[in-house]
Amino acid sequence: MPLPKRAIAASFLPDRYRYWYSLSKLAMDPLYEAVPGAFADEREPLLDLGCGIGLLLHCLRARGREFPYVGVDTDAVKIDAARAASARGGHASADFQVCDLSVQFPKHEGSVALLDVLQYLPQQAQGTLLSQAAQCVSRHGQLVIRTGLADGTWRGTLTRATDRFGHLVGWMKTSFKSQPSAQELRAVLQRHGLQAEFKPLWGRTPFNNWLVIARRPTSAAA
Repeated sequence: MPLPKRAIAASFLPDRYRYWYSLSKLAMDPLYEAVPGAFADEREPLLDLGCGIGLLLHCLRARGREFPYVGVDTDAVKIDAARAASARGGHASADFQVCDLSVQFPKHEGSVALLDVLQYLPQQAQGTLLSQAAQCVSRHGQLVIRTGLADGTWRGTLTRATDRFGHLVGWMKTSFKSQPSAQELRAVLQRHGLQAEFKPLWGRTPFNNWLVIARRPTSAAA
């Protein structure tokens, strides 16, 4: 069953810009169908790092995912918008906080979402954030990442250019820094006892986006 895109976007009214932005993202970006599916059997609380205006929360709730949710972002304006839209949507067990992850990482145990964040960090900071996120993953939780990958493809080149453009027009406060490779991601996650599965998530877009789902081995989670 399709997501109720217009109903979700309406949660951001009366801000017409955020309404149309949300509607276009929900219509064109395969992320918002794929990630709720990754949490189909989830019961663990979720920490959404770099949550923006909180679209993921609305999609999770529309799919019946009612576990506790905390979204954090450095942009106070987006957090205010996320709180207002969450209240209009009537979503319980949800909280949004302004947080600079380079200064303080939230205390959390459960699952973690890290969507479209890594590319805005230098390589060393990527490794630090991944390590912090991985340490939060509980025995039955998971770390879900959406990122572009450094793989030398034309999709990768276009993705980098688009991320830089997003900064120039003011939607993203920071510009593109670097894309991790699949090998780099696996190495960091393995150091923290997580096994990762990589799936292409470009859908009908030209972007080199991948969905990475990392969990603790079944024997460790038993």
